[in-house]
Amino acid sequence: MDIEEKWERALRETKIVRARLRNLLSLEATELPYISLASSVVNLGDTVVRRGKVVAHRPLIILPHYYYPQFEGFEFEETMEANSDAVRRFLVARGVSFPSLKYRNETHTVDIYEGELKNAVGYYTDQLERREDVHSGLIAGPEDTWQLSVLMYVAALAIRSAPQNLQQLLEEFRRRYGQN
Repeated sequence: MDIEEKWERALRETKIVRARLRNLLSLEATELPYISLASSVVNLGDTVVRRGKVVAHRPLIILPHYYYPQFEGFEFEETMEANSDAVRRFLVARGVSFPSLKYRNETHTVDIYEGELKNAVGYYTDQLERREDVHSGLIAGPEDTWQLSVLMYVAALAIRSAPQNLQQLLEEFRRRYGQN
C-alpha cells in the first residue's frame, strides 16, 4: 500500500474520540499528549495502545513559501516505508499545511489492551474522565497509519486554535510596536 492509499485509509478510519480542551499556545511550544488506539493486526481482537506526545513548536501563522513543516520521531520509515520528507511533500501537494515549522513526536509506550477497539475506546475515555485529564487527546485509527492519525489530530487542533492564535499574535505585535 503506497502513501496515497494509506492517507485515504487514515482519512476514512481515523476518529478523534476526545481532543484536548485547550488550544495550541500562540507564543511558545505546545505539548500535545495523546493516546492512540488501533486494532492489532498481529493479535486479532486486541488493541495497540500508543501513549506519547507531539511537541508543536511555536506556531507561525504566515509562513514563507519555501518553509515546510518538519516531522521528527514519527517513524515513517519503519511502518509506512516513506521518510518524513516524502510525507511532507505528499501533504504539501494536497494542500495540507501546518502553522508551525517543527513537530516532534515522542512515543512513550506501546502496549496491548486485551480487547476490541470499541472496548478500548470506552476504557480509555473513562480513564481520562476519571483523572479529569483535559490535556490528552484520544485517537482511534488504523495501526499501520497511526502517524497520519496523530498528524490529523494535531492539524484539527491547529485549525481550532488558529483564530485565537491570530488574535494573540496581533495583540503581541501591538504591544511590542505600540500600535493600537
